[in-house]
Amino acid sequence: MQVKEADVIPLRPAPSDDAPTPPARDLATVTELRPRRAPESFADRLAGFVRGRLTGDYPVDEFGFDPQLTDTVVLPPLRMIYENWFRVEVTGANNLPVDGGALIVANHSGTLPWDAVMTSVAVHDNHPRGKHLRMLGADLVFRLPVLGTLARRTGQTVACGADAQRLLRAGELVGVWPEGFKGIGKPFSERYRLQRFGRGGFVATAAKAGVPIIPCSIMGAEEIHPKIGDLKPLAKLLGLPYFPVTPFFPLLGPLGAIPLPTKWRIDFGAPVRTDLASADAADDNAFVLEMAAEVRETIQRTLDSMVAERESVFRG
Repeated sequence: MQVKEADVIPLRPAPSDDAPTPPARDLATVTELRPRRAPESFADRLAGFVRGRLTGDYPVDEFGFDPQLTDTVVLPPLRMIYENWFRVEVTGANNLPVDGGALIVANHSGTLPWDAVMTSVAVHDNHPRGKHLRMLGADLVFRLPVLGTLARRTGQTVACGADAQRLLRAGELVGVWPEGFKGIGKPFSERYRLQRFGRGGFVATAAKAGVPIIPCSIMGAEEIHPKIGDLKPLAKLLGLPYFPVTPFFPLLGPLGAIPLPTKWRIDFGAPVRTDLASADAADDNAFVLEMAAEVRETIQRTLDSMVAERESVFRG
C-alpha cells in the first residue's frame, strides 16, 4: 500500500542526554492548566428549553414528568422564595440516599401547601445528584384545570400505592405527607402538633418497594398563614376541604394569600430501615402500625426540639 505524505504523522525527535529536562508539574498544576468549561447560563438553558418546545424534542416520563420544564421554568422562581423569603436552612441532607429510592415522610401544615413545594427544592438542591422529589398528591390537586397539569409536569402523581412503588423501585425519591388535609388545614392553636398518620399505608408502600423511610421535619410553615377560622358552608359549596380565615384573608383579598416571611428549617432524619424487613412484613398490620408510629414520633420529637431551640419565628 502506498502511503501518502499527508497521512504520515511526524514523530518528535527523542531527547538527547544533553537536552535540558523540562520542569516537572504536579497534578494540581496540570489540572489548573486544562481549560474549564463554563457553567451553562440561564439564557442558554432558556434557549434550549424554547428550542425543545418548538421541535418537540424534550423528555417526559410515563407519569407526565417534564424535567426540562421543571428545571428551567418552575424551580428558579421557587428557589428565590426558598432562599430569600423563607430563608430555608437544611440539616441531615446526608441522610438522602445517593443511589436507590427512598420514601420521604414529612409533617404537613401552613393552610396552603408551601411546605411540600419547599421540600422539593430542598431535596433537589441538596442531593449530590440533583434528584427531584416525586410528590404524592391528593386527588383534589389533579382535578384542578391548570394546577393539575402543572403538578403532573413537575413530577407529582396521585397518592396511589402502585404508582409510588414503581417510582421507588426505579430509584426515585418519593415524598408523602400522611396528615393530608387534616395537617395542612389545622387551626393555628394546634401548630406543631401532628395529626394522625392514617393507617400507615406509607410503611407498606416502602416495605413492598424495598426502600427506607426518611422522616422529614419542617419548621416554619405553621406560621405562614395563621388559620383562625373556617367558612365550612363556603368550603362545601366550592368542593374544598376547608375555606380558611386568617388575620389577612379574605379581609385583604389576594394580598392576604401572601405567606408571612417566617424562617424555615427542614431536617431529614436518619433512615427508618423498612427495606430490611422480611418480604411479608408489608402485610403484617402490627409491623405497619409500629413503623408508622416510630416515624411519627421521630418527626414530632424533632419538631419539639427545633421549636424549643429557635429564638424568633421570623429570624430563627
